[in-house]
Amino acid sequence: MALLAMSCQKSSVAPSTSSVPAVYKKIYGATDMYVDGNYLVIKSSDQPDHKSPYYSGSKYEAYNGTNSKFQLNPNSISTQSLTFRIPLNPVKASSSSSTPLGSIGISLNGVPFYNQYAGPNQPLTSEINSFDQYNGHPQMTGQYHYHVEPLYLTTNKGKDALLGFLLDGFPVYGPLENGKTLTDADLDALHGHTGITTDYPSGIYHYHITADAPYINGDGFYGTPGTVSN
Repeated sequence: MALLAMSCQKSSVAPSTSSVPAVYKKIYGATDMYVDGNYLVIKSSDQPDHKSPYYSGSKYEAYNGTNSKFQLNPNSISTQSLTFRIPLNPVKASSSSSTPLGSIGISLNGVPFYNQYAGPNQPLTSEINSFDQYNGHPQMTGQYHYHVEPLYLTTNKGKDALLGFLLDGFPVYGPLENGKTLTDADLDALHGHTGITTDYPSGIYHYHITADAPYINGDGFYGTPGTVSN
């Protein structure tokens, strides 16, 4: 799948690590992170911190998930050089823009989020059978990613935890909120809603991952997306 790559203007403001808001520091898989003007820059090598049948050597682990139809795809995880630029102070866009194929955000362990499609308007019906036991897989260039709930993170952080951010800067949470497992019916067309979270006690618009399509994001970004390059 194509990776979104957009050219960015260089800021005249020197990058700063001290001004990175604490909530973004939860992205423990970042190889670097700093503020550049009105953007937060997050770099990642996209090496999931869990084993996978798509790894080789000591990180290899045969598939041991619950999908009886699992079929290994021909790709292997390889080191990437991803640079995300997301709005430091996200706001609602005047109109939502569609998510692209390729990275639409970044999870806490540095692995990209992808949207609900295997290709242009193609559902994940068959591709989902190549997801490993942690619900990820690599594409042709070896870029590992999640289209659906990242089970390693929700197992270790909690089903209600912050799981990452989309390119528009708005946070992504797991399927549980206030003890309730959310469904698409609980969310708007973009697969989110506004409310208080542990990380945002004053409230913020946020996305939720659910068990059914569109999984992470619906009809587009709530805010204006930044960029990602490789």
